[in-house]
Amino acid sequence: MIVEPTQKSSGPVIPSKDENPTIVATARTESRQAMNDDLYGGAGIGHSLPKNRFPVLEADPRRVYGLVHDELMLDGVSRMNLATFCTTWVEPEARALMEESLDKNIVDKDEYPQTAELETRCVDMLAQLWHAPNAPGVAHAVGTSTTGSSEAAMLGGLAAKFRWRARRRAAGATGSALATPNMVCGPVQVCWEKFARYFDVEIRQAPMTGDEFVLTPRQVIERCDENTIAVVVTFGQTFTGRYENVVAISEALDKLQRDTGLDIDIHLDAASGGFLAPFVEPDLVWDFRLPRVKSINASGHKMGLAPLGLGWAIWRDTDALPQDLIFNVNYLGGTMSTFNLNFSRPGGQVITQYYTFVRLGREGYRRVHTAAYDTVAHLAKEIGGFGPFTILFDGDPAQGITAVTWRLNPDQEHRFSLFDFAEKLRARGWLVPAYTLPADCEELVVQRIIVRHGFSYDMADMLLIDMRRALLALQTAPPTTPATAALNDTFNHHAVPAVRYASAASAQR
Repeated sequence: MIVEPTQKSSGPVIPSKDENPTIVATARTESRQAMNDDLYGGAGIGHSLPKNRFPVLEADPRRVYGLVHDELMLDGVSRMNLATFCTTWVEPEARALMEESLDKNIVDKDEYPQTAELETRCVDMLAQLWHAPNAPGVAHAVGTSTTGSSEAAMLGGLAAKFRWRARRRAAGATGSALATPNMVCGPVQVCWEKFARYFDVEIRQAPMTGDEFVLTPRQVIERCDENTIAVVVTFGQTFTGRYENVVAISEALDKLQRDTGLDIDIHLDAASGGFLAPFVEPDLVWDFRLPRVKSINASGHKMGLAPLGLGWAIWRDTDALPQDLIFNVNYLGGTMSTFNLNFSRPGGQVITQYYTFVRLGREGYRRVHTAAYDTVAHLAKEIGGFGPFTILFDGDPAQGITAVTWRLNPDQEHRFSLFDFAEKLRARGWLVPAYTLPADCEELVVQRIIVRHGFSYDMADMLLIDMRRALLALQTAPPTTPATAALNDTFNHHAVPAVRYASAASAQR
């Protein structure tokens, strides 16, 4: 029984002169009895959890936990979500460190100096992993942890914008002569569209071509001018999983500088590839070995194997990070610098990232990611052999991340779509997204699997069994009209804001 008191109080319910003392006494008795009630048979179980009004009274923590826990059963199983790039399995020791660090605010480096020290160690390790210059007399690489790769990307973009502005002013451009800056990129993750809109930068996004699917050197050169702050090269594309050719784009920009004098930087969005290539393809050149690469962002919580909520931004040297982006604060107990978009955030992810670096080392990361690539190769071979599908990317570690992407075979007629196929798999708990590619390939529907740490070869075989069943069901009893979009709008590369519709019951109220 839930009793709404006439007077709100943070303490015991005290009857007013207008309240019925019997009702209040009953509420107190039920509250005492609830401590021993069965979770699903005690007082108050006949009521729903509050949906849109802040509750007045306190509640039994055991019961609230149980009901919220049960609501979360409606979520999908994260390890069966083959759309996400993010970590869905960590070791028990990593979970323990996360729990022990629940109350550590990483921005407060005066109060939590050892957490700050672990962050510094991670930055140094990544700078070395990505071949930042480290010769005597060379400015040292700098970097920071972030809430994710999107924030890290925006910091890289802001640094590029500030460097461009300083160059233009040094060349004599002031006031209105400082035209709107632009960035050049190919098919990018939505964080770059956000960056361009939020920070007033024109995004010159090259369309996807049906034969390459990635940004090409020719497309880059066609879009660069004196107001280009940087070319964003994606090392592990969201749509297909492929790496863009960093060396070829860098060489094209070198030639552009020789021909025109334009000196344009590269920022590398290595959200996933930054934690794959160094271990599986160490001879592949893509990082700070190319002098034109000024900054790199990567997701610790993706192929870095850290829990959700961690990204990294690394600059090749101190000159690449303008001092105007760094703020000093002293109200947390000591003077400290910060150059994040966010301020307070948990320290557990950084601590766990350091644990994973030390726990696995280069050899451990190589073994983990090689196993994932082996699973991708197995999936690509089997899916390609089903008959109706054409593999667009097979997970070649020299060409991209641990992903397999396919389309319907254009040389065959099909009575179902990939959206129908995805929905059949969802019925078994697998989230294998189907989606359209960006301009100029909007008509092409593809499907993609991301293989992450914890998705085993055996799980892949279970998925393949369900894929064969789904395919047989669609071929035996095809839909009246093949779906042209996902039946639910839960997966969308283009970040169209979700609209929350009121239920009929809410509308009636």
